[in-house]
Amino acid sequence: MSMSAISHRQEIQPAVLVTDSPKGRSEGVRLITQWVVGTVLAFLLGSWLVWWAIDLQRQFSADEIKGACQRVMPETVQRCVDTVIIQRGVARR
Repeated sequence: MSMSAISHRQEIQPAVLVTDSPKGRSEGVRLITQWVVGTVLAFLLGSWLVWWAIDLQRQFSADEIKGACQRVMPETVQRCVDTVIIQRGVARR
């Protein structure tokens, strides 16, 4: 074998290895897809948790107002609750 034949093989072989890897591309696409799906799921779960926390806070606040109105004005509880909610500027239901 001549030196030119050996050097010619060495030049061609790395090019074949680089271009002959379709599995590498599919793994990259799969990884990106997993990251995107994970990010979307994390965003949806986080959004739901924030909404749930706001809803719980609103319920606790309304219960606290209703209890205070029950102690102060037992005969007109609903009117008292409506007045306090309007004065605080909190949207009702």
